[in-house]
Amino acid sequence: MASAFRIALIQLAVTANKVENLTRASKLISDAAKGGAKIVSLPECFNSPYGTKYFPEYAEKIPGQSTEVLSNAAKENEIFLIGGSIPEEDNGKLYNTCTVYDPKGTMIAKFRKIHLFDIDVPGKITFKESDALSAGNSLAVIDTGFCKFGVAICYDMRFAELSQIYCKKGCGLLVYPGAFNMTTGPAHWELLQRARALDNQVYVATVSPARDDKASYVAWGHSTVVNPWGEVIATTDHEEKIVYAEIDLNYQSEVRQQIPVQQQKRHDIYCVQDLSDK
Repeated sequence: MASAFRIALIQLAVTANKVENLTRASKLISDAAKGGAKIVSLPECFNSPYGTKYFPEYAEKIPGQSTEVLSNAAKENEIFLIGGSIPEEDNGKLYNTCTVYDPKGTMIAKFRKIHLFDIDVPGKITFKESDALSAGNSLAVIDTGFCKFGVAICYDMRFAELSQIYCKKGCGLLVYPGAFNMTTGPAHWELLQRARALDNQVYVATVSPARDDKASYVAWGHSTVVNPWGEVIATTDHEEKIVYAEIDLNYQSEVRQQIPVQQQKRHDIYCVQDLSDK
């Protein structure tokens, strides 16, 4: 079993034309596979503009138009494909949903964003995903045979407990399709990735749409991969690009041996109890 493999993050330039988005995504997925990637990820809301007014208009059932394109792309390129996210409609509710496919094109996981993006930074940005979306309540752990990875979406990255659960389930890689904005992006995007990587001594990959300064919601971009030491090993700016990185599970093991945080976590509850008794 290979201990190292290549991941590709597609920082897609998303337009208001769904067919154009799907066509462009398919082309870049093929390019990423030709570049040697075994796991490829699209960004959050890759098939439509990001915004509460767009979610109802672009929402689809799963399976549907967008997921059919993803399934075909995974099969044709023989890769594991993380479908970023799309607005999903199910029983009258809307979700921000990520689907994952194996190299045969079979959908093997579906993750609905758990923590909805409701923020208010006075004078800078106010956004309330819960005006349109419902929250998910389950995880997505994917076993590729060469690595287990977990998927969550954007705002979920702020919640350390979620990444810890994935870590306990054996994930060596966490992938967050996301679309941080021009306020939170410069402040927190890289910081949160490095924190989650250090918390759990795992690789963390984040996949943003490319920046469109004319959009109603302007994404920060800067799709990035961080290693278990907390180092940025691959990143880009805000334009459309494929970001590649090597994921080395042997290196992860070395980091965990050097700084045995994972072993010590097992004793945390007892340490807390001991301190409370003093």
